[in-house]
Amino acid sequence: MKNKFLLEMQSRGYLNQCTDINKLGDICDKKSILGYIGFDCTASSLHVGSLLQIMILKLMQKHGHKPIILLGGGTTLIGDPSGKDTTRKILEPKIINKNIQSIKKVFNKILDNSNKNTKPIFVNNSEWLTKLNYIQFLRDVGRHFTINKMLTFDSVKLRLEREQSLSYMEFNYMILQAYDFFKLFKTKNCILQIGGSDQWGNIVSGVDLIRRMLHKETFGLTSPLITLASGSKMGKTEKGAVWLNENLFTPYDYWQFWRNTDDRDVKRFLNFFTEINTHEINEICENEKNINNLKILLANEATRILHGKLAAQKAEQTAKETFHSGGLGKDLPELKVKSKEIEKGINLFDFLSKNKITSSKSEARRVIANKGIKINDKIVEIDKKNLGKNDFKDKMLKISLGKKKHYVVKII
Repeated sequence: MKNKFLLEMQSRGYLNQCTDINKLGDICDKKSILGYIGFDCTASSLHVGSLLQIMILKLMQKHGHKPIILLGGGTTLIGDPSGKDTTRKILEPKIINKNIQSIKKVFNKILDNSNKNTKPIFVNNSEWLTKLNYIQFLRDVGRHFTINKMLTFDSVKLRLEREQSLSYMEFNYMILQAYDFFKLFKTKNCILQIGGSDQWGNIVSGVDLIRRMLHKETFGLTSPLITLASGSKMGKTEKGAVWLNENLFTPYDYWQFWRNTDDRDVKRFLNFFTEINTHEINEICENEKNINNLKILLANEATRILHGKLAAQKAEQTAKETFHSGGLGKDLPELKVKSKEIEKGINLFDFLSKNKITSSKSEARRVIANKGIKINDKIVEIDKKNLGKNDFKDKMLKISLGKKKHYVVKII
């Protein structure tokens, strides 16, 4: 395999499986192709667990190919059972459409829209899935799927092995995903579908459907599912999901998420989530003995790609001011309280849990007992019950949870 796009996929660790990598490489050498990734719209933002897929779309553009982003307005009505133990919550079309508009913002920030040859195409599968005639669909498409084979796919097999229910609605998901590929090939000559490794069965079903119905060859490719060196799932913190939309997860928090990467994951994530050349990454990691400098590089580059260069610089500066100078960094997450509340006194345990600094009041008590909370860089003792006027300086104070979580509280 000599194709530059697929070679970089491989060198960055993006490539898991491909239906015919040599043939796909030959086609990519000769012409620009269209490839797509589907995203279901179950929330108003994607989280960092979807970022690898977006970086692959960005890499397609770099090598002159045109990405299609399929936003699953139709399939979200059903819910993908892959990797799930229970049926997803059913959402109303109005909510899904609102989510789609919100999710689009992230793609427009990360992907290049300036080159018409590689500018991404957005499609919504509700445009065709919601118009299907059920009987006709079963006759034309359903006859190409066997229950025997569908039962072997991980999305079905694992649920049944665990004796967890799988609805007929969810069971149909893989057929609809296969039909999406068929539709995009037929209408846009899209020859490649990309997804996570848990999507392999669904992707291969699409390749088979196109071969059976149109007698044409298409390709499927998967990327690995990312697990952290610690064994935990990518994209979750004690505060919840690491969302890509700025209104749900601030650029500073995003920068901190990457800055706090496990030492063992740093080099891998520099390859996954930055645009730094892979050879350069190898050299930097070999020559840089201070792992914290590599983490700052990762945080700066990952934040730049999503939020821009200025946001990355501001986040780094805020971290320096907070950690090294003991000051109040300009971009620290802000919490606001009313002056009337402060005059009465605010219960500290309530304040910490309400603002999700701790997960509950009991956790707040435990953390304070273990000397894990600081106000203005001074350890809070267990006998402190309330936040009062004397805790503030110029109507501001800093609350710290451990060494890495800091918040500014302002009186309004």
